[in-house]
Amino acid sequence: MSRDPFSYDSQDTRDTPSEPRQQGQLPQHRPDEGVVEVGDTERCLPGQNAWPPERDDSPRAYTLRDRTFLLLDSELHALGELGKFRVVAAPDLARHAYAGDRSRMERDLRRLVRQSLVSDRTLEISGKKTLRVLTLTKSGRRLLKSTGHLPEDQVIYHGLVKPREAKHDADLYRLYYKETARIERDGGKPLRVVLDFELKRVLYRERLALGPEKNNPEELERLAEKHGLSVVDGKIPLPDVRIEYQTTEGELRHLDLELATRHYRPEGLARKAKAGFLLYSFREDASRLRRILDQRELTAGILAL
Repeated sequence: MSRDPFSYDSQDTRDTPSEPRQQGQLPQHRPDEGVVEVGDTERCLPGQNAWPPERDDSPRAYTLRDRTFLLLDSELHALGELGKFRVVAAPDLARHAYAGDRSRMERDLRRLVRQSLVSDRTLEISGKKTLRVLTLTKSGRRLLKSTGHLPEDQVIYHGLVKPREAKHDADLYRLYYKETARIERDGGKPLRVVLDFELKRVLYRERLALGPEKNNPEELERLAEKHGLSVVDGKIPLPDVRIEYQTTEGELRHLDLELATRHYRPEGLARKAKAGFLLYSFREDASRLRRILDQRELTAGILAL
């Protein structure tokens, strides 16, 4: 058994920033079995696109150091979406941030790219398949942070760290909207997005601060519990994304999500299931993943992204 107490799968090799708030216990996951088709209700969340129609959306001036930027409300919202998730596929940004208005998104992106706030790249992901991805630039991150558009404790990302992981990371944006649509329908309110980058950095820092006790199983349990996680087989598995939200009763909760692919190692997938994460996969990967869980007599359901 490794002395490293954190889950370290091939999907967990990315860097992280800043510390999440401590939340209450995990909500009860739905007891879904097998692959469940989720409907199209995630298309647009209640209250989304609260900015005015394009003809009435006047730019506002935002100053960063010695430079002034003119941003429409829709452009500021787009910066916020990219900053929370590091990388977003262009079609998904159009669908979720612009309610399907691709033309308006393209006009906004041209202005944001021209002001060096957004990077617009097309990556080759496999064979002849390409993916157009959007990220904040360093200037875009600094400007977004200065506007106060996002909560203070929301980590803001910029740039593409590992292009080979861009598709998986971009898919987390769609995964987020699958679950926040359900949270909204139940009367809840999404508050913050926490990526595995952030959780990993915090956990490693706090574990190192334990000094000689950093490998003590009891200390490991306390560390996991502090952050609403679990110890599984001597490790603390980390979700791809955590949604912090408020229930209708005002209770703070979080939901941990994992996007599993056919490339996951069996032992890694089993740890994620035992940790109680809500598992999603692409339909073409589901059969193999289901077999892995069945072989280990794990009854976790896998939802279709």
